[in-house]
Amino acid sequence: MWTQKFDLHSHSVHSDGIHRVDEVAKMMKQSQVEFWSLTDHDTISGWEEARIAAKENHLNFIPGVEITCEPGLEAEVEELNKMNRERASKSWHLLAYFPEFSDSNSGIEEFEKWLLPLQESRLPRMKKMIEKLSELGMPIDIEKVLDKAGGSVGRPHLAEVMVEMGYVESKSKAFEVWIGDGLPAHYIQPKPSISEATKAVHSVGGFVSLAHPLYYGIPPSKLIDFCYANKVDSIEAFHGSHPDSYRFELWKLANEKGISITCGSDFHGNTNDHTPGFMPAPKHHLNEQLLASSQRI
Repeated sequence: MWTQKFDLHSHSVHSDGIHRVDEVAKMMKQSQVEFWSLTDHDTISGWEEARIAAKENHLNFIPGVEITCEPGLEAEVEELNKMNRERASKSWHLLAYFPEFSDSNSGIEEFEKWLLPLQESRLPRMKKMIEKLSELGMPIDIEKVLDKAGGSVGRPHLAEVMVEMGYVESKSKAFEVWIGDGLPAHYIQPKPSISEATKAVHSVGGFVSLAHPLYYGIPPSKLIDFCYANKVDSIEAFHGSHPDSYRFELWKLANEKGISITCGSDFHGNTNDHTPGFMPAPKHHLNEQLLASSQRI
């Protein structure tokens, strides 16, 4: 049986989304989503707002976070070409979910402590990138960038300021020419490994899913083997950017290894007609913790 009731990947102003948490919740409801996870980058600062907004919009909230990790494998040129990607992401992202904490953060304090250095490393990284841009003839006041970030500051906030100051025509151009992975003003931040992040999440009863695997330039079979070897519970086979052929290949290979799947729009904002929800996925192959929590509701 297929379902479109789950959207397990979304962002707000607490990281690089453009909408407040309550606005994201309303749009999820309008898209007929019933089970929603807010997964801001390296921060859980939006959870309490999400709990309130979920109740107001009759949504079932699943606390989540998108953890920035070191790449697990080296990208393969042949796979990148096959997927029409110029380069692989310099980091891998791990979605962490905590269904047991839908009502309160009580009991998750150790994970919060583990996550804190990732949040704190974002500011020094931003300062380094602004220094590089200044050296390249594009001075920027860091306060302008921080004003754009509700919680976890990131490159989209910097790109927005670059547009406002006339350095680039668009945010996408900022990434393509200056601040994208491996480009002149990019700076790599210290990150945990996938295995380290997985252990931290498992230690408090959560589960993990490898986010948007198409971005990494790794053949699906190798990705699944990597997830299996590193105890990654699920893989985000049904991501908004994935073509159907890629979704089904990942789903098939994951099922053969006993790895569940997750689905998510990766909603950042309603620019370019992007909407949350509308992510059809095979319900009985979703993660067991997710299904168990949805059945209790």
